[in-house]
Amino acid sequence: MNIYKNNTITELVEGNPYVGRGIVIGKSKDGKKACSAYFIMGRSANSRNRVFTKKDNAVYTEPFDASRVEDPSLIIYAAIRSLDNKLIVTNGDQTDTIYNGLKNGETFATSLTKREFEPDAPNFTPRISGMITFDNNDFTYEMSILKSADSEGSACSRYHFSYPSLPGTGHFIHTYICDGNPIPTFCGEPERTEIPDDIDVFTNDLWKALDDDNKISLYVRYTNLADGSFEDKIINKNK
Repeated sequence: MNIYKNNTITELVEGNPYVGRGIVIGKSKDGKKACSAYFIMGRSANSRNRVFTKKDNAVYTEPFDASRVEDPSLIIYAAIRSLDNKLIVTNGDQTDTIYNGLKNGETFATSLTKREFEPDAPNFTPRISGMITFDNNDFTYEMSILKSADSEGSACSRYHFSYPSLPGTGHFIHTYICDGNPIPTFCGEPERTEIPDDIDVFTNDLWKALDDDNKISLYVRYTNLADGSFEDKIINKNK
């Protein structure tokens, strides 16, 4: 077994009906760009009634049809925000927790000690988060998952991962292993994945690999390490 093998995103996702929400962070193969990606999936009508929108260099989940929203508390939030040389991406309103923590001098990991998994028993959906720190035309990145320590949601287990950026290598973390009732939560370290040079290739491969019935929206950003400019793509199933 080669523990350093980078699977393609297709190999990691295709054929799995429900990986939930997912974050990918890594460096393009040519070493020139930082990749960050976030996608959402959904099984309920409330979860599926969403789109990604951009406002002021941030990305938000918003209702596609506001008249059909049942409970906005866990489905409407800022998914991607920037602060100074940091890019934050999460699957919930802990984006703002990290953002405000950084402004107050806290670290990524410390700010998340204020939060835990989502209160959606019996699934207790994990909160997954990532952050890129840009410096000297390069970057490092961190990932986190906060998950229930037991089937009753009585305590929170906290996992933090820190990575250097390596050309062609990224890490993929998602909320669920697969579909189920309750849905089994992600286990282990974030999965290694290939990061191609072309944003269109990566975006299309990931979107195509996600289950057609359950995928909702995808956001991908490639940041040029030389000058900080970026190219991004949004795909919304609801149009």
